[in-house]
Amino acid sequence: MTETRSGIPLQPVYGSAEMGAAGGVEPGPPGRPPYVRGITPLMYRDRPWIMGQYAGFGSAEQTNARFRELLRQGQTGFSVALDLPTQLGLDSDHPLSRGEVGRVGVAINSLADMEVLFDGIPLDTIRQIRTTANSIGHLWLALNVALAEKKGTDPNSVRILIQNDVLKEYIARGTQIYPPRAGLRIVADVIEYCARHLPNWTPLSMSGYHMREAGANAVQELAFTFANGIAYCEAAVAKGLSVDDFAPSLFTFLTADMELLVEVAKFRAARKVWDGIMANRFGAQNPDSRALRIFAFSAGSNLTAQQPLVNIARVTVNALAAVLGGVQTLHTSAYDETLGLPTESAATLALRTQQVILEETGITNVVDPLGGAYAVEALTAEIERRVLSELDKVEELGGALACIESGWFKTQIAESAYRIQQEIESGSRKVIGVNAYVVEDGLGPEPFEIDPAIEAAQVEGLARLRSQRDGSAVKKALGRLEEAARSEASIVPPTIDAVRVYATVGEISETLRGVFGNYEPDTVI
Repeated sequence: MTETRSGIPLQPVYGSAEMGAAGGVEPGPPGRPPYVRGITPLMYRDRPWIMGQYAGFGSAEQTNARFRELLRQGQTGFSVALDLPTQLGLDSDHPLSRGEVGRVGVAINSLADMEVLFDGIPLDTIRQIRTTANSIGHLWLALNVALAEKKGTDPNSVRILIQNDVLKEYIARGTQIYPPRAGLRIVADVIEYCARHLPNWTPLSMSGYHMREAGANAVQELAFTFANGIAYCEAAVAKGLSVDDFAPSLFTFLTADMELLVEVAKFRAARKVWDGIMANRFGAQNPDSRALRIFAFSAGSNLTAQQPLVNIARVTVNALAAVLGGVQTLHTSAYDETLGLPTESAATLALRTQQVILEETGITNVVDPLGGAYAVEALTAEIERRVLSELDKVEELGGALACIESGWFKTQIAESAYRIQQEIESGSRKVIGVNAYVVEDGLGPEPFEIDPAIEAAQVEGLARLRSQRDGSAVKKALGRLEEAARSEASIVPPTIDAVRVYATVGEISETLRGVFGNYEPDTVI
């Protein structure tokens, strides 16, 4: 019998009997709990999803130019890709930053870089501004608050989504800075600050995408994401918040992968599982607290360097799955990303993929068009059942933090990734251009190149900033930040104060390292 990549058996034909055997039922109306069919009654008929392309490279000036062009081409939101030093809380002149400045995203060292990054961009008119900030979620909050103030804009009028999911960094991605419990504390500080001062912001995007890219299957992607989400909600409630104070603004960040029916069912099951968690575990009273908002990102791990133009077809399938699954925000990858940072033409084509689906296919005229299909309802129910079973396992093991500290999450993902690789190497899992229909032509588009002079310019700019700012004000601000960290007060207000006086990302992070220490893994997988 054929199975999905998550090990779910597939029947050759589905009818009402097969759907019922899997626990599938005719779904209720969209816009009402448990939100299987979507979180609003009319979904895309009322408002299209946000087309939020992920972009950022080199200097703030270069990324600003790319953002302006994407907005001109019809993009309605965007995500700021940060370079690795910035994500790790390192300034561009740190020894560990050498060779990485501006490589996989834009280098941001201080408020001065933010002022250039968003020059001429009306922050309060963009539907959503996101970023990969996780260990530095508090810093991204502070940088955007200070930037809005400098522009004379109310920070709460800017639609900011902070990924701020540090727990998955310890599991799958690797840009953690502090030990897990300190990382969780900082995330909770950000959630609390947004709930009290920036209610229009999204303080957390629970991220399954990176775990899926590391090798997790669709069931693990949801289960491990929601296990982390439970830990965040518990930490925020422990600060005196009601779940209804912050849950209506939360997002989750999931993969749109190649198994179209499975992915559609996954998004539908995700909403149902989260609805149950919010209602039954946390007693949410506000229906919006129970409605899961989903940001989907086409799967980068599906893209191939071989025959890269074939990636256009893959991304189209991914995008179609996300739209049929009812997501709120979607990023479509550029076909040349396996070769380097996307070229401008490839990034525009990725955006056009979404626009064609919206404007030309007609599928957005019907809410949840696959709802009621026997196979989709059977898969939705089976994925839900398996996700709840995995969540029970996590609970038995002591919760998300315990599973991070023991290495259990990593072990589960590593085993799944190994199975996937075995399938590719044996040929039982076909990948066009890799183990099927291979063409040895060696041809491909020219990759986008980063100018190595950018790093020198960033280092020079940092030196100039430090010589021109008020050094005494910076020292005092960093001292107040250290006091807050040691006293267990929220670190967000003193981080904002430090950013306002042009303390750098590295200086703020080094101050917190002095209190929390550096992350040292207890296990090696």
